[in-house]
Amino acid sequence: MEFTIPRQVQFAAKEFAAIDGIVDGDIRLTFAEVGEQVLDVAGAFVAAGLQPGERVAVWAPNMAEWVLGAMGALSAGAILVPLNTRYKGMEAADILQRSKATILLTVSGFLGNDYVTMLNASGAELPDLRTTIVLRGDAPTGTIAWADFVATSTPKHRATAERRIAAQSPDDVSDILFTAGTTGRSKGVMTTHEQAIRVFDAWSSIVGVEAGDRYLVVNPFFHSFGYKAGIIACFVSGATIVPEPVFDVPTVLAHIEAEQITVLPGAPTVYFSILNHPDRDNYDLSSLRLAVTGAAAVPVELIKRMREELTFRTIVTAYGLSESTGTVSICRPDDPPEIISKTSGRAIPGVDVKIVDDDGNEVPRGEPGEIICKGYNVMVGYLDDPEATAETIVDGWLHTGDIGTMDDDGYIAITDRKKDMFITGGFNAYPAEIENILLRHPAIAQVAVIGMADERMGEVGRAFVVVRPGESLTAEQLIAWARDNMANYKVPRKVDIVDSLPTNPAGKIVKFELRDRA
Repeated sequence: MEFTIPRQVQFAAKEFAAIDGIVDGDIRLTFAEVGEQVLDVAGAFVAAGLQPGERVAVWAPNMAEWVLGAMGALSAGAILVPLNTRYKGMEAADILQRSKATILLTVSGFLGNDYVTMLNASGAELPDLRTTIVLRGDAPTGTIAWADFVATSTPKHRATAERRIAAQSPDDVSDILFTAGTTGRSKGVMTTHEQAIRVFDAWSSIVGVEAGDRYLVVNPFFHSFGYKAGIIACFVSGATIVPEPVFDVPTVLAHIEAEQITVLPGAPTVYFSILNHPDRDNYDLSSLRLAVTGAAAVPVELIKRMREELTFRTIVTAYGLSESTGTVSICRPDDPPEIISKTSGRAIPGVDVKIVDDDGNEVPRGEPGEIICKGYNVMVGYLDDPEATAETIVDGWLHTGDIGTMDDDGYIAITDRKKDMFITGGFNAYPAEIENILLRHPAIAQVAVIGMADERMGEVGRAFVVVRPGESLTAEQLIAWARDNMANYKVPRKVDIVDSLPTNPAGKIVKFELRDRA
């Protein structure tokens, strides 16, 4: 185990040389070949003038080029900034501006989206962005095609990249993951190379990912579940990265059969969708061995069905957040189904977890309180936001904002979420952020968003809207507008046009009344 991501990539190239490193359609690379291509890509970044510490953004779906581009950027000394593929131009531009990204890796044509055009149409000023590289699809004027970019690498540039890899410190910031905040503005979570490697070495060891496993990564690479529990865990363990750009059940079933997939982590909706698909029995899924889930309530019946109707021998649940480098606690493989279903496991080694009251005092076991953790997994801080950092990390303890209980064995059960946050198909959705975007609609005077239960997605958004005097707006019109202006998981599935919103004496909207009304 190496304590920088680029050194771990090169270690894997030697330790697991002949094992498939990446399998993506016609692209099939051993770990040795991945190591070589990453150095070539790193050389191309050097040729492009990238300096250590600059930020490289990736706005693309799960694909081999994402892995090679991201690992190449890190190897050239960059800090990685993944962007949500569901973002619209305005949302992506905000992250690019605030991160001061100098290079963007993106694609043309994913799900009909032309990201370059969307970004240009946002009208945002991006003074720091000097180069846009198109990983797949047509490269519009002013951008560089991936193959042309990689071709700029020379032995001299590659040698410079190798020197940068050797000079990197485990304490250097490796990435900035932007996670929406309850105030409505996203925060950039900064973590280091060592944190990523140590946390996901522990994660891989506990859940049982092994060299030679074939790991279908359906969790998006822009999320820590796909990037760190996916890509990084594979470089640590020697498992093959098999990227899945879109969760389409028949396609996933075909890939499981064709590639003999053994590891399939995902939100509970992934497994429900597979179990309930009418054509499931037409595919050979017998290779499946290991599942890791979380991010939402996990019914005990789901755990039982996964064991009885599929071939999963190991099923575990886990809990974490970007601020904890993706992981706080994990169930152990030998835990009974009831523990796996009802808890999110116990702390990973080297991390302390407590449940505290509003004054920071630890509460008795079994009583609810805020989950806080302390250890090597706690983020460096929020990008350019020392006040929010100081509020979140107190005396080394990360205050998660999540409410839960702990039993006598240290197992955590999540009982409530960060303020009003709800989870849609495994994605965190923050009402304040959605409300801020909806308020840009010229016909809206006030809006409040809550989460409501949904059988398939777990929870979805519901918006209560007060229309401005003299304006007209229907629920259908607003939903259509929202689809054009925000990531699809944020789009309210139901809109109620109301005369007023309930408020308390201080003028704050009383959301529990809206929940009762819903």
